[in-house]
Amino acid sequence: MTPELKGFLLLSIFKMLYVFTVMMVGVALLTLMERKVSAWMQNRLGPNRVGYWGILQPAADGLKNMVKEETMPAEANRVLFVLAPALAFIPALLLSAVIPFAAPLPVDFDVTLGPLGRFVHHGPMPVVVADLPIGFLFVLAISSLGVYGIALAGWSSNSKYSLLGGLRSSAQMVSYEVPLGMSLVPVLLLSGNVSFGAIVADQQASLWYVLPLFLSFFLFLVAGFAETNRLPFDLPEAESELIAGYHTEYSAMKFSLFFIAEYANVVTVSAMVSTLFFGGWDIPFTSWDETPGFLQTVVTGGVMFAKVMFFIFTVMWVRWTLPRFRFDQLMALGWKFMLPVALTYVMVIGAAIWAIEDLAGVTAPTPRNLLLFGLNLVLVFLVFFILDRGLIVRGAAARGTARRQAEAEARR
Repeated sequence: MTPELKGFLLLSIFKMLYVFTVMMVGVALLTLMERKVSAWMQNRLGPNRVGYWGILQPAADGLKNMVKEETMPAEANRVLFVLAPALAFIPALLLSAVIPFAAPLPVDFDVTLGPLGRFVHHGPMPVVVADLPIGFLFVLAISSLGVYGIALAGWSSNSKYSLLGGLRSSAQMVSYEVPLGMSLVPVLLLSGNVSFGAIVADQQASLWYVLPLFLSFFLFLVAGFAETNRLPFDLPEAESELIAGYHTEYSAMKFSLFFIAEYANVVTVSAMVSTLFFGGWDIPFTSWDETPGFLQTVVTGGVMFAKVMFFIFTVMWVRWTLPRFRFDQLMALGWKFMLPVALTYVMVIGAAIWAIEDLAGVTAPTPRNLLLFGLNLVLVFLVFFILDRGLIVRGAAARGTARRQAEAEARR
């Protein structure tokens, strides 16, 4: 083994320990954040008994789950019942390994560690555990494995409520994986690459993709809500109908693993939205962050953290704002609205890029993206105000006007 390879492996081990530790601690703190955000929105206090401002509440919850009695349904399939939480948890944790969280860090060392020999590394180190060239394709592939854990949890419990929750979740996650993947095809068309690093670099050189590909951003965000089983798409866990859904029969740490996986998926979706559509760790209106340096890595890491936390807060905000869909509405939204819109959008963007680059001869990234931004303004108006027909965007105002007219006619 060469010293350079040993240096690469050493840095990879450090990055794995750091990222997975931050992820596990962060997921625990997100449970406190959710309870505090919900309390703020409902004008109450939230957890405030364990530690200052309730900061030790996640530790207390974790300790409670560790010492709580494990239950095993008498008629459950014991092997699959134990395996299902791990099948949901492991893919969710793996996804944090491929997303870059800061600008590359310049690292230079040449050390000898006793019997282990010489370790050498020179040059910038990507701040990502595995800088894969297949980028978001890996994320889509691994995230789709989470449905097996949820489906098996519902089936192996041998409970009718759990089975219904597992079936609902399987149908929902498989259905929304299709528009989720289709929404990212325009990103591939625009960047010509699926590597996260290349996509961030392309946005640094021009505009963030949220401007020329706004509908892709919207479709990906909505499908991300559905894939993480968050309100208004939490039909697999509908308490009013299914008690708790696929994890009804679980307790202690097995129960907690499902929620750790859910919050880890929320972090992944927020990080992907930030990376694919908001420039990742890019600082807007400056090229200072493109120069390798320790300070640049720290600052860009803080910028990426702020973007991810903004979208995590948005996810929590939506949970405590919107009501739950009916299941038929949820499936209709995915198959009858999001998938046709995503397919049409792919064709429109592909034709627009061909017309701009080949017919008009505009090949510079910024002018091309500005033209696509203008096209997206037209498409947003068509989708949200023309095709919507007053059902969603202007639905409340239309219903209020109709109600007032009916009341006026009744008085006459």
